[in-house]
Amino acid sequence: MSTQFGWRGSVFCCQFIHKCVIIMYMVKKYTVVDLFAGVGGLSYGFFNNQNFEILMANECDKDTATAYALNHPTVKVLNCDIREITKEHLRDKSNSKVDIVVGGPPCQSYSTLGKRKNDDRANLFYEFARIINILQPQIFLFENVIGLLSMEKGSLFRIVQSQFEQLGYQLEYKVLNAVHFGVPQVRERVILVGKKNAVSFRFPQPTHGEVDNSLNKLLPAVTMGDALGDLSELESGGVSTHYKCGSLNHFQSIMRRNATQLEEHSAPNNGAHLQKIMKTLQDGQTKDDLPEDIRPKSGYKNTYAKLWWDRPVPTVTRNFACVSSSRCIHPRDSRALTTREGARLQSFPDTFRFFGSRGKKNLQIGNAVPPLLSIKLAEQVFVYLKESECV
Repeated sequence: MSTQFGWRGSVFCCQFIHKCVIIMYMVKKYTVVDLFAGVGGLSYGFFNNQNFEILMANECDKDTATAYALNHPTVKVLNCDIREITKEHLRDKSNSKVDIVVGGPPCQSYSTLGKRKNDDRANLFYEFARIINILQPQIFLFENVIGLLSMEKGSLFRIVQSQFEQLGYQLEYKVLNAVHFGVPQVRERVILVGKKNAVSFRFPQPTHGEVDNSLNKLLPAVTMGDALGDLSELESGGVSTHYKCGSLNHFQSIMRRNATQLEEHSAPNNGAHLQKIMKTLQDGQTKDDLPEDIRPKSGYKNTYAKLWWDRPVPTVTRNFACVSSSRCIHPRDSRALTTREGARLQSFPDTFRFFGSRGKKNLQIGNAVPPLLSIKLAEQVFVYLKESECV
């Protein structure tokens, strides 16, 4: 080919390549704002996708906002109550047009795990809607616990929907389970999507099935053993900065990417009586299976309960290291879970940083959207936005 076109052909090729490089760097990045951002679980999928740029995040808790900033150094973080955010704040922090707003207002009031009551936190979605009205994004993602669907016999969710519809958004929602997207945890959340046009939003399709997976072609669910098998064994009060072995599976490889040292792997130091209870229990057993002389006299059925090594874990909460809370006793080591184990079970990579006391770090983990789920949501938001450009 060079013989036929000579030096002119070479110059043309160089110019063509140069233009392609310029176009590549001019490719549009969709802009994102994250409200009620927490430590950044929902941000994760957008921050680590080259098609997006997160302009701003809002988080009211100081330690959690610090943790967010540590993991998203290019994002402007507003550490304040969302009710304090004005149009001027938004203009200063996000200079360009915002394409996407994501967030999950505090969900304790909607949760089916505790006492459900409609307090001030249950009305923070009005603040989310207020910011939506100011920014007018093309699409928003509203994430929350499934208790929102049934609270007050469904009337609260209808109010939420009506509020967004009045702002001119068409709505779609679906309950997604994190276990179906490679997270080693059964965690159901409702995802409400608001969009400016009639283009359908395609929710992510499951990639993983249940452990007994003979009826379909999905990958097996990731179990607790799959997630934590490479972490060092510990006694109560023990600590380790070294992995037990190399990565044993794909999930562990993802979690350990770029990690040079094991961090946050320190077990709470429980008393002798509690240690005896934990060591007596077998996989999946509860306090009701204990001998009467050591059986706790108080607590719900799933308190003082041991997890299963060969199953995904139940929903991880802020209390995942408190054995008198819900089911959270380590089945292999018979102890409370470490912060690193809680992070792994939420699919946070080992390089992700948390900030504050052990309790604060566990709160940041337990309240988060699992990063592996956020990756799938970000991918589908990109599909929707590209399809919308063709309308």
